[in-house]
Amino acid sequence: MKILIVEDDLRVSELLQRGLSEAGFDIHLAYDGKSAERLFNSNQFDLIVTDIILPKIDGIEFCRRIKTKNPSLPIIMLTALGTTDDKVEGFDAGADDYLVKPFEMRELIARINALLKRKPYKNQAHKIILKFADLEMNLHTKLVKRNGIDINLTPKEFKLLKFMLENPERVLSREEISENVWEMSFDTGTNFIDVYINYLRKKIDKNFDQKLIHTKTGMGFVMKK
Repeated sequence: MKILIVEDDLRVSELLQRGLSEAGFDIHLAYDGKSAERLFNSNQFDLIVTDIILPKIDGIEFCRRIKTKNPSLPIIMLTALGTTDDKVEGFDAGADDYLVKPFEMRELIARINALLKRKPYKNQAHKIILKFADLEMNLHTKLVKRNGIDINLTPKEFKLLKFMLENPERVLSREEISENVWEMSFDTGTNFIDVYINYLRKKIDKNFDQKLIHTKTGMGFVMKK
């Protein structure tokens, strides 16, 4: 598997190159966002690992540009920043996973392998339109409407709503949401899932009398009428 590493710290980039090469990956290095974008445009990569703080083009903007061109390409963000807001910004840009420095190489390798092995939801293979009450999602056009009104969602909001629409009337734990939407183990030290649920509520429920997204205290969230 060919992996692009984008890291401006030479020591860290060399450690990543050595550790991932020993794990059997074909590693290509870039030290700023602009050169990373050039490498992406001239190569076919299976996954990208990028720092957030980069020269020329930062990791957030680099991620947005890559996801615009290839939405299915997995991207892992590495950063010394670890707050909920930082994670939300990274996920909004399209990142698939997030690892805070310092980290163990075996954890990064496990995250990489998990992303490379991921598969589309089986129960979605034959569906184009997801509906619940007056809420509708078109998986081809990526349009979401409620009562005929267009609702604009970020990529992660869309993916979270899609998972909830696939599992109506069922309580979804934070662990289950984390594993299926973010494809990572739930970090009990952060509340980014609650943050995204609140984002969805403001867009899906706020201007409508009937609320569809509900909280089950101590259990998770459920979409119900």
